[in-house]
Parts: sequence; structure tokens; C-alpha cells
Amino acid sequence: MAMDAERRQAELIGQFSAQSSALSSAPQLAALVLEATSHPALFAFSELLALPALSKLAGTQYASSLDVLRLFAYGTLKDYKSNSGSLPALLPDQVRKLKQLSVLTLAESTKILPYDQLMQELDVSNVRELEDFLINECMYSGIVRGKLDQLRRCFEVQFAAGRDLTPDQLNNMIDTLSDWLGTSDNLLHQIQEKIKWADTMSEVNKKHQKEFEDRVEEAKKSIKQADIDLRGHDDFLSESGGIMDFEEDRIRPKRRRQPPA
Repeated sequence: MAMDAERRQAELIGQFSAQSSALSSAPQLAALVLEATSHPALFAFSELLALPALSKLAGTQYASSLDVLRLFAYGTLKDYKSNSGSLPALLPDQVRKLKQLSVLTLAESTKILPYDQLMQELDVSNVRELEDFLINECMYSGIVRGKLDQLRRCFEVQFAAGRDLTPDQLNNMIDTLSDWLGTSDNLLHQIQEKIKWADTMSEVNKKHQKEFEDRVEEAKKSIKQADIDLRGHDDFLSESGGIMDFEEDRIRPKRRRQPPA
């Protein structure tokens, strides 16, 4: 689902980018900005803001179209109301889109959105209107998923699509990723050192094991040889004892038998 939404966003951005390249006049480019910011399925605008063709609007009577595009890339309905004097009036489709983007911005900081806060940010007067907007314009469009808790009077966000990053946010993210990369490199170096130490200890243990096994084998050989020598000595003593017994019997004088009285 998320991949389909991202693919759709990329397709729309590609279409508007191609259209901008074919336009040359400021009125045409301003109309393109109006079309893009009113499109019901487009929620990413920073890439359009960076198009070289749209820079032609700067310094013309349509320069405010760039401000509108910038508002849709990074701003909220509250930002528009604060700067409405310097911005053109928005069409109903643009107002609805800006409210949707405002919900996404709120969901970036917390996953529990109180109804009172949402009604104030979205300029909604009652709970019924708020819940209808969250269901029909946010959840059905796929930009958020969540649960309406009427008892606690809040919207529990389970998923929210990401918005365009401001230049400051992008720089902060780059710094964060750079720090993470440095920490990862240090950790990897430590792991490699640990692996090297483990390999060294493994070789030492193998060497000690081999030396121990060799000593055991030598001990076994020594014991076996000692057993052979002992057996040979016992056999020799047994044979010598037999000879000595024979010699003693041969040289011992025989007793004469006495004649009967």
C-alpha cells in the first residue's frame, strides 16, 4: 500500500515536472502551481518547488504562486491564516489539501492528537465535522491510519505519510546521519579488533591444546615403555628364581637312611 502511494506520488511529480518544462509564460506556470496544489492525490511539493522552470515566476506578478507552493511543501493551514494578507485566496480543494497536510505535520510530533487541538488547527467547529474529515479525507485517502477515540476525544495515529523536509530539517538529518555513520565506523572498528583478538586467542588455544595432547602422548608412551620394562624385569626374576632352586637342590647333601635297629 505504501509502495503504491509512493509510486503514485513519483508519477504525479514526473507529470507536473514534464508540463513545467513545456511552459514558458508566467500565467501558465502559475496555473500549473494551482493545478498541482489542488490535485487530490499529490502531497509532496518540494521537488516541484526546485524546478528551474518555476523560478521564472520570481519577480513577476505571479510570484505569490511560489509562496503558495512553498506553503504546501512545508506549511500548514495555521501558517496560511497567519500570512493570508500576502498570499492569494485558496480554492476549496486547496484548503482541503492544506488541512490534510496539517494533520500530517501534527502526526510527526505525536501519535495522540486531541480533538480540541485538531479542531483549532483545522478550523473545524465541532467533533462530528472533525471525525468526518479524518475518516473521509485522511484515512480513506491513505495518508494516515488510526483510531478515533470518542471517549478520550482524541485521534490515535498508527501511520502517517511523511511530508517534505525543510532545508533546515534536511541539514539536521544529514548531520544526524553523519554522526551515526561515524559511530557505526567506530563500532565496526571495535568489532573487527575483537574478531582479530578472538582469532589470535583461538590460535593460541589451538597451540596449547596441541602441546597438551603431545605431552599426553609422550606420557602414554613413557608409561607403556615403563610397563614393558617392568614386565621384562618380572619375567627375568621368575626365570632366575627357577635356576637357583635347581642349583640348591643339586648341591644340597642327601640324608642317609639309618638301618633299622
